[in-house]
Amino acid sequence: MKAILVPLEQNDYTQSVLTCAHLFAGRFGGHIQGFAFFPMYEVYGFGDMTPLWVTEGRPSEELAGEARKIFDRFMRQEAPSADTAVAPVSFSWLTDADPGDIFVASHARVFDITVLGRPGYDPSGPRSSTLEAVLFESGRPCLIAPPAPPRELGDNIVIAWNRSTETALAVAHAMPLLHQAKRVTILTVEGGSVPGPSGDQLANCLKLNGIETQAVTVNPGKRTSGEMILDYSASVGADLLIKGAYTQSRLRQMIFGGATSHILGNATLPVFMAR
Repeated sequence: MKAILVPLEQNDYTQSVLTCAHLFAGRFGGHIQGFAFFPMYEVYGFGDMTPLWVTEGRPSEELAGEARKIFDRFMRQEAPSADTAVAPVSFSWLTDADPGDIFVASHARVFDITVLGRPGYDPSGPRSSTLEAVLFESGRPCLIAPPAPPRELGDNIVIAWNRSTETALAVAHAMPLLHQAKRVTILTVEGGSVPGPSGDQLANCLKLNGIETQAVTVNPGKRTSGEMILDYSASVGADLLIKGAYTQSRLRQMIFGGATSHILGNATLPVFMAR
């Protein structure tokens, strides 16, 4: 997994996004391509209520230049010395990126993974629309950066196994990471799965591929599946969570909640997600 895409915004998640991208690339000797990302907002005026897509004054060369300086400075500072075990990371900058989620999702199709900040309620921070565009339209996984930059990524992995097609796809995308990990736990939460193969069956499949794992089933008690997944991941010191996105529909998750929604709103570790 050598091709990493970073749509770079200047917000509280910038350092964490860059750190996650560099840690990920360092595992494979990868290449990080960054570009200045400017979201688009749908604005409805009076009269005929025709939707108008704007970008808060269009992305300026000044803002794009600042984003590139941040990117270049970080990449040069994080370059490993000759005596470290981290594989060398190369990087480049895309200057002709279009604004908006549609471009991010389409461009992500030719990358192994896209790194985005964890979406939240801050309008100036990462948005769920960008993440969902990549998950639903790129055919590629996302690495979701937590609020604080992590120190490690990929040594101690938890797979949130709910037996779904979405999580099976996430596991398939993550195989290069699983081969490198020092510890892999397959976590099944009672009452939080769809019909399908058990965690033990997944463990057997991964063992045939040379990956040793531990399959664990837990009773969440009064906690939701999402709460149990994050609590368990914290209890074992996991540095990466692998999960399929939106086994339930997005609308149902918005109304009733769901594991994906809870994890996206509360995860403090990097999350590898696919759909």
